[in-house]
Amino acid sequence: MTIRKNFNFNEANAKYLEARAKEEAKTQTQLIEDLLEKDRREQKRKKRLEALESLAGCVPAGSLVDVDIRQIRIEKAFKNAN
Repeated sequence: MTIRKNFNFNEANAKYLEARAKEEAKTQTQLIEDLLEKDRREQKRKKRLEALESLAGCVPAGSLVDVDIRQIRIEKAFKNAN
């Protein structure tokens, strides 16, 4: 998709963008696309981390410490047999 917009950068940012693009042997457009993708991944990571932290308080600490998988399977088999 092509977006036709004029972006106005201050002189320092424009020169930095130009120099950084030359260093990485990319066009300025490619460099900005890469930076936007990196920012998008970072935002996604932050949202996932927040969701994980919100779930952390749901399960009481130590509630899964003494779980016996064999016992769970036996109980499940008895339940399905009846």
